Amino acid sequence: MADKFIRVDMDSKVVQYEDRKDLELYGGRGLIDKILTEEVDPACDALGSGNKLIVCVGLLNGTAAPASGRISVGCKSPLTGGVKEANAGGTAGAAFARLGLKCIIIENTPAGDEWYILKVNKDGAVLLPADKYVGLGTYATAERLMQDYGNKVSVMAIGPAGERGYKMASVQVSDPSGHTARAAGRGGVGAVMGSKRIKAIVLDTEGAKLEAEYADKEKFMEANRKFVEGIKNHPISGGGYPALGTAAGVMGVNALGALPTKNFSDGRWDQAEKISGETLAKNCSERGGRTGHACQPGCIIHCSNVYHGPDGKYLTSGLEYETIGLVGSNCLIANLDTVAKIDRMCDDIGIDTMDTGTTIGVVMESGKIAWGDEEAAIKLVQEIADGTEFGNILGNGTLATGQYLGVKRIPVAKGQGLAAYDPRGLKGTGVTYATAPQGADHTCGNSLGTVEQVNPYDKAGQVELSTMLQVAFCMVDCTGMCLFNSFCTTEEPYLLALVDMFAGKFGGEWTVDRLMGLGVEAIALEKKFNEAAGVAKIEVADFFKTEILPSSGAVFDIIDEELNQAIPF
Repeated sequence: MADKFIRVDMDSKVVQYEDRKDLELYGGRGLIDKILTEEVDPACDALGSGNKLIVCVGLLNGTAAPASGRISVGCKSPLTGGVKEANAGGTAGAAFARLGLKCIIIENTPAGDEWYILKVNKDGAVLLPADKYVGLGTYATAERLMQDYGNKVSVMAIGPAGERGYKMASVQVSDPSGHTARAAGRGGVGAVMGSKRIKAIVLDTEGAKLEAEYADKEKFMEANRKFVEGIKNHPISGGGYPALGTAAGVMGVNALGALPTKNFSDGRWDQAEKISGETLAKNCSERGGRTGHACQPGCIIHCSNVYHGPDGKYLTSGLEYETIGLVGSNCLIANLDTVAKIDRMCDDIGIDTMDTGTTIGVVMESGKIAWGDEEAAIKLVQEIADGTEFGNILGNGTLATGQYLGVKRIPVAKGQGLAAYDPRGLKGTGVTYATAPQGADHTCGNSLGTVEQVNPYDKAGQVELSTMLQVAFCMVDCTGMCLFNSFCTTEEPYLLALVDMFAGKFGGEWTVDRLMGLGVEAIALEKKFNEAAGVAKIEVADFFKTEILPSSGAVFDIIDEELNQAIPF
């Protein structure tokens, strides 16, 4: 892999390649953090010319490592005000590898009202007019781009939400079927892409040849075979997820008492089975959809799905646990088809499904619409699509909407809606919500997999657990691999296999400490950026500290003095 960088100046319209050997051992989230801290003023306007949009791949992209083609999108977040990295599956990461790319940096803002696409192929990169795609949803945008540039191109696009600068706007990535169903969803990265007036990035790999480079290919391949064994033998990555997808977690989290219910007022719901992984799999089987679908090339877990509606026609792909929990139980919507419809609408509009779920929840809490009102929830999302006066508020996320409506119980951290785990019923994840520089992000350190080892309702050990998980999850984000690959690394032979993969790829002496050091350095950079940006180090919504969760009798009782001990880098 050539590891080329492309820098795009939207003011001058100059597109140039750079050789950055100094960044060889930075990838994914860590690379974004490094560039942000070196090149972006933390005090800048997130939607102004001083911010930069960074699109990159991880350290193992292009290798034989399974599911190593995640694509990371980062910037200063307009939603949290701090550092943001959102990553997605889809085909873009593999296209980067074929094109010898590691990173695209888009800086400054253009004068005038024109929109652009950035097209990259084996011969170079160029800005092209995009006005004819403006206003389209991401599905139609990708379809037309594939008509114009070939049906094998990979597309990263924003929808109307990103064009309007909504703070929960996503960047949608085409999946192997060409649907823009994979989302770099969190933190408003789509709004920053829109501020640069980039409607889409088109990656054309025709004629490009993948040339992965290894310091010791035999060592890498031997270690990779061991790592693959671990993934396939793990009960979740090798069993539950291929069968039911991430929705396999619905019933388990409900039993744990951590499933967000009625705007995080409870952790269990008696209707959870209606939105469960079992129901999803049944619907897929009966309607011509499928589970066991790979969202990206090279995946061996196949946790995604293709979900068809009651009419038997394609509705959405990648209907995930987080969306189901936050649009479903959190809003008392017991119809998986409605959740799937909202998921499709969000992907098309280009908004984060998770923040959409918590936003609908606070609207229901306000009394503006009734709990469980499916049609009213759909109409709210349509208002975002239409850009109505209220839709403009909704599009800026849970905090903005809750404050506008005078809601007291707003489930956010650093301005970002919580993921689908109540922090009182899963306190390690609660520590992560409160302390992670990225805000309330489940991919920054989720303790769900540790409940048999650490009591999730007891505060003891949760700060240390969250710190360990935040480092490990960040390390995986630096590799470009799917986080689900890491389940097996709790067993030493498979963790050491990953260490040996790095030695085979990059050469030199690699240890567990050096590998985890990738995560430590990245988190330290994020904390430095956020401090300079004026972002609070710790944030927990007050109601989690005072309201008892009926399902478990727990409150979030980890005080700020204790939270301050997390991620001490």
